[in-house]
Amino acid sequence: MSSANILVVEDELVTRSTLKSVFEAEGYQVFEANDGTEMHQVLNENEIHLIIMDINLPGKNGLLLAREIREHKNIALIFLTGRDNEVDKILGLEIGADDYITKPFNPRELTIRARNLLLRTMQDALYFEEVRQKVEHYKFSGWTLEIDSRSLISPNGDVFKLPRSEFRAILHFIENPGKIQTRADLLMKMTGRELKAHDRTVDVTIRRIRKHFESVPESAEIIATIHGEGYRFCGELES
Repeated sequence: MSSANILVVEDELVTRSTLKSVFEAEGYQVFEANDGTEMHQVLNENEIHLIIMDINLPGKNGLLLAREIREHKNIALIFLTGRDNEVDKILGLEIGADDYITKPFNPRELTIRARNLLLRTMQDALYFEEVRQKVEHYKFSGWTLEIDSRSLISPNGDVFKLPRSEFRAILHFIENPGKIQTRADLLMKMTGRELKAHDRTVDVTIRRIRKHFESVPESAEIIATIHGEGYRFCGELES
């Protein structure tokens, strides 16, 4: 994955220069942006495979920019920020960030997590292409999961564009109906990371998925909590 293009969105010059040096030493091509305006310009002019972004930015903050990115693109995204409170982390994950790392950071850990995310993104692309060639969509309990657009469509016709983590989770549930999925299993499937104490990534993702289902009252229990074990998909798959 050393040929991947990384965009660093960071207004602190020293941090931005450090990140550029760290990733260039790993063989990546690194682009830089000081704020949202520069970020969008780089995205419009280049193929970017991973964005590493601070939350505290001049103008629009990183949370708002991440929301804009997710409306149009499915690029791998890591928040690297000094804001280490739980609310910001949950918001970042809910918006669709793939990972959240707080400053000060260990450069080695960051490069490993970035490499794993890029590798998983490439594997996902190959895997989802194989899935798409076999099936265009899955139908369950009146809902439709479209593989190509990575969209969840309600029985009422509402369309929810899914961030990568939500799409991975729902597809995994559908492919394993009725089977209990532990948080560790789901986190590994969604992010490639091992579950650590106090990691809320899975719970945040499940909560977001449930919000989609709760838009149709009779669908509220499609994903059931199995206390002390994890979650189970209870939707009825349609042929």
